[in-house]
Amino acid sequence: MALKSLKKQRRIQVFALAAVALVISTGLIGYAMRDGINFFRSPSQVMETPPSPSEVFRIGGLVEEGSLLRGQGAEIRFIVTDGGASVPVVYSGVLPDLFDEKQGMVGTGRYVNGTFEATEILAKHDETYMPKEVIDALKEQGIYQEPAPKPGS
Repeated sequence: MALKSLKKQRRIQVFALAAVALVISTGLIGYAMRDGINFFRSPSQVMETPPSPSEVFRIGGLVEEGSLLRGQGAEIRFIVTDGGASVPVVYSGVLPDLFDEKQGMVGTGRYVNGTFEATEILAKHDETYMPKEVIDALKEQGIYQEPAPKPGS
């Protein structure tokens, strides 16, 4: 009888240990990913429900024509739009070579005091590519136009 009780106790201990290990590993994975998950928002979504200044997210749209201003040093200011709303952006750093007005872009950063403070800026890599999230946001505003097909394709 004591042997059955010992087996049952051992089984409960193994189960409890496995449950604790699962909880700890889940917590560690969540902790490691907390900075790696960035939600995408269009300028219209940012203006509709502004995120908290501590939230890191991605914003995408077109760089508004005539809005690109190069400041002192490496600071760049511009406005990103999806046709429904516009958000001012400030970025300190080197912009990608293909970054220009009326072109698609995606930025990562925070929305603080009415300005998106970007820590990273990505631009389209050729004349036809635009991130899916940007295309969806532009289609939602009714201003997306399919690129013209390349000659010979």
